[in-house]
Amino acid sequence: QVQLVESGGGLVQAGGSLRLSCAASGSIFSIKAMGWYRQAPGKQRDVVGSITSGDSTSYADSVKGRFTISRDNAKNTVYLQMNSLKPEDTAVYYCNAVTGRGNQYWGQGAQVTVSS
Repeated sequence: QVQLVESGGGLVQAGGSLRLSCAASGSIFSIKAMGWYRQAPGKQRDVVGSITSGDSTSYADSVKGRFTISRDNAKNTVYLQMNSLKPEDTAVYYCNAVTGRGNQYWGQGAQVTVSS
């Protein structure tokens, strides 16, 4: 089992920045990749980006150049740095972990609201 706890959401003006954190605990040795997803009201949950155990990252086109995913292995924490935020980035952001066996785990979600 893997537990994920997110923090760092909030309200920010357009053009501002926020950083989300996702602290993992439990069977962290089994994690193959971690990612961030977001879900706006009335829309499906979409991938924002991901980072593998080898530190390879990938991003959705909508956030490339503005968002950065990083990790601190000593703290078992993955971060989502969000810069140049836009109102359309408003959503609940979820942390995700995938194990080598294909099991998926989710954080509780963090609300990010960007005002125009």
